[in-house]
Amino acid sequence: MKRSKYTRPAWLSEANTGERLTTSAMIASLAGPDQRTAPAPFGHALAKLAEERPEIVGLTADLGKYTDLHIFAQKHPERFYQMGMAEQLLISAAAGMAREGFQPFATTYAVFAARRAYDFICMAIAEENLDVKIVCALPGLTTGYGPSHQATEDIAIFRGLPNMTILDPCDAHEIAQAVPAIADHKGPVYMRLLRGNVPLVLDEYGYTFELGKAKTIRDGNDVLIISTGLMTMRALEAADALREDKVDVAVLHVPTIKPLDTETILREAGKGGRLVVVAENHTVVGGLGEAVAGLLMRSGTIPKAFRQVGLPDEFLDAGALPTLHDRYGISTGAMVRSIREWL
Repeated sequence: MKRSKYTRPAWLSEANTGERLTTSAMIASLAGPDQRTAPAPFGHALAKLAEERPEIVGLTADLGKYTDLHIFAQKHPERFYQMGMAEQLLISAAAGMAREGFQPFATTYAVFAARRAYDFICMAIAEENLDVKIVCALPGLTTGYGPSHQATEDIAIFRGLPNMTILDPCDAHEIAQAVPAIADHKGPVYMRLLRGNVPLVLDEYGYTFELGKAKTIRDGNDVLIISTGLMTMRALEAADALREDKVDVAVLHVPTIKPLDTETILREAGKGGRLVVVAENHTVVGGLGEAVAGLLMRSGTIPKAFRQVGLPDEFLDAGALPTLHDRYGISTGAMVRSIREWL
């Protein structure tokens, strides 16, 4: 897809203007030194949307600053609820508010929602098909604090829940568009969240988010990378690097993990002669890779070859994120090396 100019909302245009967010050292930036960023895209988008939708309320489990919900709290303090370090209470309160006609956005870390509050999400929200949006920071390997905070298996956990829509946005541009889209969708949503100063990438390609839709960001004849979340920005970087080897790489961005855009994935993966690589910031067990593999198998679609870029099926180390991303194969350089080897 040819790059095009895009006029961003005013708050997105604050990128790299010196606005400071006080954060913990646990929250490392995913942006490169010269990469454009936008501050707290989820918080700004939700606060703006709530101006016209009085039913929206925000809840968090003592993590408002670290899920960007503090932006919403500053704009709408009477609709903000601090539930303390009790994720089961957070989810139960959100379910009760949804039953009374409110639209709760509940935020915490992905590990706490997936591990501590799963049964409450299943029985109180998913089974009742309630209109609750669960928005969770630190998805996959986006913190260096080790297994207690690394939600490497959250998609696998939530994919099995009936009624649950699952999103993994790529950048600030997409997060800003996803917030009103999930508010328009009536039913439970689990959205992975990049927070703080979030990279801006997809606006350069004229991209528009649509719930449930996968979109080709760039075309290519040799390799098809099917990616989601932050791995789409890595896939685009890998495509540029592989061009130097005269390898033509297509990138299909899949922000909605469930329901999967089966039509688009089958159409793109069915184009003959291409290596198909699924890239995700998640364990190779139970995430987008296995969802795509199962879809291809059931449909009888056989690509030239199928490979996965993802995190290993193990508890990961603590450390600096750039080092960990390279060690576990999800850095741009690691992806390039893997694709060269597979080719």
